[in-house]
This record gives sequence, structure tokens and C-alpha cells, in this order.
Amino acid sequence: MKKLLLSTLVMVAAGSWAQTTPAQTAASKAKAAVTVALCSTCGTVTAVTQVKRKGQGGAAGVVGGAVVGGVLGNQVGKGTGNTVATVGGAVAGGFLGNEIQKKLTSKKVWVTTVKMQDGTVKTFERESAPAWVVGNVVKVDGASLTRQ
Repeated sequence: MKKLLLSTLVMVAAGSWAQTTPAQTAASKAKAAVTVALCSTCGTVTAVTQVKRKGQGGAAGVVGGAVVGGVLGNQVGKGTGNTVATVGGAVAGGFLGNEIQKKLTSKKVWVTTVKMQDGTVKTFERESAPAWVVGNVVKVDGASLTRQ
């Protein structure tokens, strides 16, 4: 009897003699139910962010910029200086035209990070706003997500 009383006092002093409230019990049961309910291809959304992606450059931007740059460069100087300015203007214009095209074709995408049931983390990108938020359970089907 003394040992039982002594071990009870030690547990109370150490803080390991805690009572759980009905709310805590219900919360842990709900959490366990969610964990069990996750399918093998399901995960929990851990982040949803909007990111701006730079667009693609292309021939139209390079050629258009080179033509404009060459015409402007041709307006400078005479003789060899004129030729150098024309070539330099075309090169610089081609580069700037390509960068302008990238900026014009840029787009905003939504990046969703999902922690899978097995502990791995995957990211998914889409152009429209997703129907899920952080904490939602989603099902992964290839490269697409579906809210559960």
C-alpha cells in the first residue's frame, strides 16, 4: 500500500497523472478518424501560394527587337561607326525583344504543397485558384488534385 501511494505521489509530482477532458478525447478520436480515412493516394494540403512564372521568349520577340534595334542603330554615325551601331542595335534589340516577350507572356499560377499519407511531400501547379485551403484533404490523381 505504501508503494502504491508513493508511486502515485511521484506520478503526480512528475506531471504524468493528467486527466483528459471529454473535448480532448473527442478531438483525438476525430483526428484518428481522419488519419484512418485517408486513402493511399490522399494527402493534406500544407501550403497554397500564388507565384508569377516568367513566360517563354521566342522568334517573334528576337526578330522584332533586332529589326527595331538595327533601325535605331543605323541612325547613329557614318561609315564603319554606322555599321557597328547597326549591328550592336540589332543584337541589343533582339535581346530586349526576347525579354519583353517573356514579360508579356508571363502568368500567375497557384502552387499547392501536399503532405502525403506516407510522409512524402509533393507540389502541384495550376493556373486557376484551387478549391482547397491549408488543412484540407485532397486526392492525388496523376498531376491533378481533387478535394475530399
